[in-house]
Amino acid sequence: MGPIIVKFLRIGDLGAERPAVLDGDGTALDLSGITADIDAAFLSGGGIDRARAALEAGELAPLDPAVPGGGRVGAPIAAPGKIIGIGLNYADHAAETGASAPAEPIVFLKTPDCLNGPDDDVLIPRGSAKTDYEVELAVVIGRTARYLDGEADADAVIAGYALANDVSERAFQIERGGQWDKGKSCETFCPLGPLLVTPDEVGDPQDLGLRLSVNGEVRQNGSTKDMIFTVRHIVHYLSQFMVLRPGDVIVTGTPAGVAMAKEATPYLKPGDTVELEIDGLGRQRQHMVQA
Repeated sequence: MGPIIVKFLRIGDLGAERPAVLDGDGTALDLSGITADIDAAFLSGGGIDRARAALEAGELAPLDPAVPGGGRVGAPIAAPGKIIGIGLNYADHAAETGASAPAEPIVFLKTPDCLNGPDDDVLIPRGSAKTDYEVELAVVIGRTARYLDGEADADAVIAGYALANDVSERAFQIERGGQWDKGKSCETFCPLGPLLVTPDEVGDPQDLGLRLSVNGEVRQNGSTKDMIFTVRHIVHYLSQFMVLRPGDVIVTGTPAGVAMAKEATPYLKPGDTVELEIDGLGRQRQHMVQA
């Protein structure tokens, strides 16, 4: 028998989420007796193994449905130290933007406080005319990584994977000068989750389908096998330039279909609904509202 599959989530009002894990029937079980939250301390302190052991032993009770905000699922990781983005990492996306495939990963940062729950409203920034969507595979770091020797060392530092929407304001990102970050870090611009899924359940991260629709119209339909730089390469590469720490999140790029690439495809506006999913990592559904 293989290891018990672990899918983490956080349930409750914003800022007061309770840590939980799903059992085989999809019931949320309370982890608050094991950890105060799903965060850097939990990941670096052997929390995944403790949760797996408690789940296997049947020691976890269902999460109390009376938890305030119990109908809300938050981001599956609390307070990441940094959120790192990788740009133009799918050949079809690079081509649709008119860019050449990069020789090395394009790296940008999203501020950690733009983290958002998977079904929370997304705010269209004031002055925005070009708010865009990007379905992406997110990698959550579980162990400190600095100067990894090779790509094969990446697996040991990955805690798990999650679904992300790398929301982007293209005019802020591209037309206003400076770095990409100011078009990537607006409030609510990183919906994450609902689940943090351990690598043993995900399997090959380079063979996952990812899809996104706007108001029911499919805009993106791709596969992580089309990444230019693989997850292992990205983790190894980043470790040469910065220390990756437990709880850090890496969003690894998006396939073709973004609004920026097609004149006839409208950007997001208040009232729109965005739905996205990645195989095995769950679904998100966000309403766009004006900031």
